[in-house]
Amino acid sequence: MTSERPDDRVASALRFSTELVAWVATPWALADYSWLLATLSVLALIGLPTLFSTPGDKANVVVAVPGWATILLVLLQLAAAVVSSWLAWPAWVAALVTVLAAATLFTERRRWRRLVSARRRAG
Repeated sequence: MTSERPDDRVASALRFSTELVAWVATPWALADYSWLLATLSVLALIGLPTLFSTPGDKANVVVAVPGWATILLVLLQLAAAVVSSWLAWPAWVAALVTVLAAATLFTERRRWRRLVSARRRAG
């Protein structure tokens, strides 16, 4: 049985959905300018959160970072999803992505409090 609360699963699903949008929309938006930038954007958006994580937030931590760094990585994903969707896709799709990102921000609050308070307890 998992120790994850139902609202944590919703937050995780929304966060992952927004990450997927960022991974698709960002290189899509950059492809007309530079295939190299498009490729690097995918490597950064997938690679940075894979490499850097806060202990206790993920099962496998490659490089440990404080909670605020994990929060900044999520904000990077959200910003990339929203900005890139407005640049690459029709306005109605970008508006849906913006709503998804806003919902993700709302549901991430509990996790972010946990990430910030873990630093205080550890320090």
